Amino acid sequence: MTILYLHQYFKTSKQSGGTRSYEMARRFIKEGHRVIMITSDTDTQEHEGWHELNIDGIEVHSLPVFYNNSMSYSQRIKAFFKFAFYAGRKASSFSADVIFATSTPLTIAIPAIYAKKRLRIPMVFEVRDLWPDVPISLGVIKNSISKYFARKLEKYAYIHSSHIIALSIDMKNGILRNHQINESSISIIPNSSDNEMFVNIDSDFRIRHSWLSNRQMILYAGTLGLVNGVGYLAEVAKAMKDINEEVSFVIIGDGKEKEQIKKRAEKIGVLNQNFFMLDPVPKKDLPNIYASTDIATSVVIDNESLWSNSANKFFDSLAAGVPIAINHGGWQKSELEKFQAGIVLNPTDYRKAAIDLNDLLSNKEKLGNMAKNAKKLAVEKYDRDILAKELLGILEKQANA
Repeated sequence: MTILYLHQYFKTSKQSGGTRSYEMARRFIKEGHRVIMITSDTDTQEHEGWHELNIDGIEVHSLPVFYNNSMSYSQRIKAFFKFAFYAGRKASSFSADVIFATSTPLTIAIPAIYAKKRLRIPMVFEVRDLWPDVPISLGVIKNSISKYFARKLEKYAYIHSSHIIALSIDMKNGILRNHQINESSISIIPNSSDNEMFVNIDSDFRIRHSWLSNRQMILYAGTLGLVNGVGYLAEVAKAMKDINEEVSFVIIGDGKEKEQIKKRAEKIGVLNQNFFMLDPVPKKDLPNIYASTDIATSVVIDNESLWSNSANKFFDSLAAGVPIAINHGGWQKSELEKFQAGIVLNPTDYRKAAIDLNDLLSNKEKLGNMAKNAKKLAVEKYDRDILAKELLGILEKQANA
């Protein structure tokens, strides 16, 4: 089977960012299938037009379309539509059995549907975020005309999909709530734990960062964007200084809010005291960092529309066998409470959050049990190999329908 895989922001383990498409695609290839990846090169403008390369057997076709998290909303929209315009023609130039298009952005549906019609093959659409619900809820999409066309595009994507993949039960419920879609045509394949990466790790992270020394470490490794609200952790760090000065918060990542977070941390007196900010690292380097971590975090701003997220950092924490602290409700809250793999922090009371974190760090037995439970979840429920086979089975079924 030939899978035409459309993902505007395809990343490998040698890059920073989510690697879901890379990990899924290389497993499809191991099963004997051909994968053609249509993507963009966001980091360089060294070449014009489409560039072809082979990455671990994945036939990658990339178009230079500059993009980063510091761009304005209008700049992002331009990047989305530029890629959509050219990707449809490129995708339809291949012969394939099924199209698999993954958002975000939702505009990925435009070239996917174009290619589906030209090639007369089924399309499976993957929903990574409830877009446009999230940007509308956050006030990013404001005017009624933009909202109308965003809703139309969302509906258009679902209508033309033979099957839909949602990354969480909350996303599935959101789709069913807003659209008249047969529940059987939606499957849940969450983000996954790359357990093979998190074995026999000999960490030198503390040695390379002497300021950490033997202090207990709370980690955030991910995007520093508006929705992530990592400034929250700076405030928790401030509260923690009065409770336990031997606890360090380590922030690893990049994004539009990075400088703002740094200034906020400096203003409240925690930057480089118990709150440290480091540059993003490739996915392959994360196990080394998690091996030195006592508690990992996955946080968002206080907005219910974000609770359906399926953050990579959540599953990396599970794979590393590290207890997780989140500051929101939704399905992840239910998982952590059901399996005792982490804690839920108060999203607005920083001191209460700091007290809860310190209480957990002080309870070695509870911390150790949560670590074991996290790893068990990673292996038994969220292992990448298991979920990749489920996804492949759906693609094969649609291709043979």
